[in-house]
Amino acid sequence: MEREFTLTVPPGKKKERIDLFLTHHVENATRSKVQQAIRDGAVTVDGRPVRSSHRVAPGETIHVSLKRPPPPDVLPEEIPLDILYEDADILVVNKPAGMVTHPAHGNYTGTLVNALLYHYASLSSADNPARPGIVHRLDKDTSGILVVARNDAAHAHLARQFARRTVEREYQAIVWGTFRQERGTIDAQLGRSKSDRKKIAVVRDGKSAVTEYRVLRQFPYLALLALHLHTGRTHQIRVHLTHIHHPVFGDPTYNGRRIVAGPGTARQRAEVHRLLEILPRQALHARTLGFVHPSSGRPVTFESSLPSDFQAVLDILQSP
Repeated sequence: MEREFTLTVPPGKKKERIDLFLTHHVENATRSKVQQAIRDGAVTVDGRPVRSSHRVAPGETIHVSLKRPPPPDVLPEEIPLDILYEDADILVVNKPAGMVTHPAHGNYTGTLVNALLYHYASLSSADNPARPGIVHRLDKDTSGILVVARNDAAHAHLARQFARRTVEREYQAIVWGTFRQERGTIDAQLGRSKSDRKKIAVVRDGKSAVTEYRVLRQFPYLALLALHLHTGRTHQIRVHLTHIHHPVFGDPTYNGRRIVAGPGTARQRAEVHRLLEILPRQALHARTLGFVHPSSGRPVTFESSLPSDFQAVLDILQSP
């Protein structure tokens, strides 16, 4: 199996070896993989094969075909789980920040799936045998609620609800800046960044993505939001909030770890640095998850408390 990428070198880009450029701009690419692809003729610039020493120039169109190695076997691991609810059909898990949902490139151990396989003999395999039980996912450094399917029938029932966008999902986030309005809707298409394939961006030809937000608490230079997803795109909340100039506080990928609004005093600036030390990740938590139970047919809703690092930041912001 191969992965195909097409990139356009952005305007103003300084000349750089193509193997280095692709290593920095293609998701999960290493320099050795890129160089092998170049030797195999699987990298072209404006339709012509090149050498690794070729220096990219603005406006060039690069096509890359990278071989995807077969994934290793997923093994059970004795990792503690915070189970909020379980029955014969589903598990509701409170995922901590720092845990990857399922094995993928660079993260084949220590994931939620590795932990699930250790604790539970019965999990669905309908979607992907390498991702037993996984109906949806959270980013590695986003904490909060996930529902896991314990059999294929439950998996199909839950997957239909996610596809039809009938699942209730509320997130809470601490974000940069102040808001003039209490509520708002962000409707902007998302896709892979054309300049950095490791990121998601607002793009004209992307997939539809809609996020609603409500201001729960306004602080001098940060705000606490509740967010509802109408779609479930990769990095949706993080990219949408950055798009409206309110990046998630602490987010290292989407401008959340630099001061983008205020603070106006030396005391506040010192406070920002203290808060960033407390929270070395994005301040984003999947707080509420509601869906129709696959067996009973009744609506169920689960809620997860804010994790300690998130709550510690809020406590400081709310202190006199």
